Amino acid sequence: MLNIATRTAFRASLPRLGALPNRSLNYTSRSLITLKDHKYTAHATAKGQGRNGEVKSNGFELDLAMPKELGGTGKGQNPEQLFAMGYSSCLLGAIHMMAGRMGKAESTKNAVVHASVHLGEPNDIGGFGIAVDIKVEGVPDDVLKAGHEACPYSRALQHGAVVNVSKA
Repeated sequence: MLNIATRTAFRASLPRLGALPNRSLNYTSRSLITLKDHKYTAHATAKGQGRNGEVKSNGFELDLAMPKELGGTGKGQNPEQLFAMGYSSCLLGAIHMMAGRMGKAESTKNAVVHASVHLGEPNDIGGFGIAVDIKVEGVPDDVLKAGHEACPYSRALQHGAVVNVSKA
């Protein structure tokens, strides 16, 4: 089993307003990856108390609950689970795509991607941060490398992505 670890720490997308006196709600982001066009857009809405609320996306609904490790009931899903599911499935798709392009589609027929998303306090900045561990089974090294380079989740965590935050 090959282990690719992507570690990233980030501040919450919306800074605490009380910590930012005399600043407007104009948020800027440094971007290394931009899109020239949108092929698909997913929409989601969160309501309630954030980690103790609900989230909906195109008919898919989940009740959220803070994990027991963070003082919650653990009787629901949480954003880190959703991120792990999205990342693992996206990377698996990218691996299959690149294997096909490399003429090695048969080499990934038993591929499995495991993602662990860790939430905690980063060492060097305030707020919360995430760390991601990816473990991949049944994939040749060259195909894994190519899939990792093609995966939008991997690219966003390694190079950054455009994040626009504004009031509705």
